Amino acid sequence: MNYIEHIGKYFLMLSQVFRKPQKWRVFYESLFKEIEELGLKSLGIIMFISFFIGGVIALQTALNLESPFIPKSLIGFAAKRSVILEFAPTFCSIILAGKVGSYITSSIGTMRVTEQIDALEVMGINSLNHLVFPKILATLFFYPFLIALAMALGIFGGWIAGVFSGLFSGVDYVTGIQTDFNPFLITYAIIKTLVFAFLIATVPSYHGYYVKGGSIAVGKASTQSVVWTTILIVIANYLLTQMLLT
Repeated sequence: MNYIEHIGKYFLMLSQVFRKPQKWRVFYESLFKEIEELGLKSLGIIMFISFFIGGVIALQTALNLESPFIPKSLIGFAAKRSVILEFAPTFCSIILAGKVGSYITSSIGTMRVTEQIDALEVMGINSLNHLVFPKILATLFFYPFLIALAMALGIFGGWIAGVFSGLFSGVDYVTGIQTDFNPFLITYAIIKTLVFAFLIATVPSYHGYYVKGGSIAVGKASTQSVVWTTILIVIANYLLTQMLLT
């Protein structure tokens, strides 16, 4: 199957997803379940990685500042920009694409190969709306909070690394964070997060919904969904940077 056919099927899938739910009570139950599965259960890994990566960024910046003419406050400035612009929205989204994307594909794919989706269709239920729409809303609603937390923990991790390593003082680091603060960068990061969240919810859903075969096919589809979601995140990151920052 060529790429044009996949793109066409993807957008046809979206046209079925964005329909009015048949039963709002069932929809709300599914939404809160997806927020827990796709969002709350990802808090731990995002918090852990954000904290230590922020520390690594600060330490590496400090170790490469050998000139006495460069102020130590540059460490906080560089860590702030790195975390807000790229690490938190992009790197964390790629991590979520692996963790959440494989879960979405395997869960929907298992329903497909065990004919549970066919049973939903026989009962007159729009299976795409029922299965995919809550996932989209859950990621769009929760991931901006998750990425904001990643930003805060990344910057805080840099401060902790400097204080305990002795390479720079906490005062210089905070001064660098406050230097030339541009609120639009936060807006830019949140816009990227929303686009990435949409891709994380829909691309794995597509691979799971249209899987054919048995359990081996579901495993292959999970791998493909993670790869393609990561590729699309990187492409979208480039395009959004071109449109919003240049």
